[in-house]
Amino acid sequence: MCAYCGSKILLGGKRLNELRFCNDECSNNGQALTSALVPQISGADVRLLATRIHSGPCPKCSGHGPVDVRVSHQVWSFLLITQWRNVQQVCCRRCAAKSQLGSLCFSVVLGWWGIPWGILMTPVQVGRNLLGLIRPPDPSRPSERLMNLSRLMITERMLLDRQTVSAD
Repeated sequence: MCAYCGSKILLGGKRLNELRFCNDECSNNGQALTSALVPQISGADVRLLATRIHSGPCPKCSGHGPVDVRVSHQVWSFLLITQWRNVQQVCCRRCAAKSQLGSLCFSVVLGWWGIPWGILMTPVQVGRNLLGLIRPPDPSRPSERLMNLSRLMITERMLLDRQTVSAD
């Protein structure tokens, strides 16, 4: 499972110390999680930020929450080329459903046209979108993904503050 986005890693991935990431983007984003600052972040601060995000307005539509980290899954392929990706976003359930339905349709139309990965990955990505639609995160509390994102946001803020202090 990817240490940054939580996606299941079928093949490959990228290791950073004891953590495993699904791709370079997640690896780069997740490096702050392994920073020396992580032990300095209190669980209470992480929970407070995650709760604020969770109970706040949706960053996409400004509608009512709960807001959480939602993932939509896409695949496209043509002959021997296949690409799949998981798009993580912080939004309400309504915005997530739109994104997941769009990704599901995209994958159904454009996913099948590659051999062998298009044929194999299209049902996987379609199934992931269906699961996301049927089983969203628990609306009563922030998910583990939102907690990780909150931890990352606090870490990035601390790194920026340190850079600002050292630049002065």
